[in-house]
Amino acid sequence: MYSRLAPADRRELESLIQVFLAEKQFEGCGGQEITDEVRVLIAAQACLLLLHRDTECYPRLRSILVYPSSYVAKTWHVEADGRTIVEGIQARGGESWPHGAVVLTWDGAMAGAMELDKDRNVVLHEFAHQLDQEDGVADGAPLLGGPNFWQTLQRYRTWAKVLSEEFQQLRRAAEDGRETVLDTYGAQNPAEFFAVATESFFERPGRLQERHPALYEQLKEFYRQDPLLYTPVCPEKNEIST
Repeated sequence: MYSRLAPADRRELESLIQVFLAEKQFEGCGGQEITDEVRVLIAAQACLLLLHRDTECYPRLRSILVYPSSYVAKTWHVEADGRTIVEGIQARGGESWPHGAVVLTWDGAMAGAMELDKDRNVVLHEFAHQLDQEDGVADGAPLLGGPNFWQTLQRYRTWAKVLSEEFQQLRRAAEDGRETVLDTYGAQNPAEFFAVATESFFERPGRLQERHPALYEQLKEFYRQDPLLYTPVCPEKNEIST
C-alpha cells in the first residue's frame, strides 16, 4: 500500500508512524519477539487509517499485544434465558479492546501487508474497531465530526441510513449463501460490518465502489482518501506502473 501512495502522502504517513511508535507500547506474547520490523509494519498499517484526518493517534490505545500466530482466548455468552452464561475457548487472529489494547498475530499482520487485494487485513480490521470505539461504544458509528452541529447531525443520519441498509443486505446475502464483495463475517453486527467494510475499502476499492457505491462514498468521506486514485501496482513485475 505504501508504494501506491503519492510522495506527500508517504511523508504524512511516516510522520504518523513516528507518533504512533512514540506513544504506544508493543508487547510480545507466546514467544513473539518485538523488533523494529514488527513495530513499524503494524504501525504503518494502523496509521493508514489516520491519513488526511484531523484526529489524535488512537487516544484510547496504550498497548499492542503481538502473538506469533493464532492464539486461544476465553469466551463467554449469555443464553436466551438471560441467566445462563456459557464459557468456552476460541482461536483468534486479533481483537480490539475498547480501553487500552489491540491484540494481533504477526503472521496475520505480515500477510495483510504483503498480499494486496485479498480483502483480509487483520491490522486494518482491528484498528477500524479502535476508531469505532473512540466514543466508548462499538456500534459501527465512529466519530464523524463536522464543521457545525447541523452538518454533523446530517452526516450521522446519512451514515446510519447507508450503513444500516448495506448491513441488512449483507445479512440477507449471508443467509441465502450468495456471493458477496464484503466478507460475510461483517453480517454479525454493525461493528464487524464497519471493520469488514474498511478492509474492502482499502483492499478492493474497485469492486466495492462498483457494487456498493453509496457505502464507498461514506467511507471515502470518513477516511478522506480514495484508494481508487492510488498508483496501481503492476502484478507481473511487482513494481509501480506508470
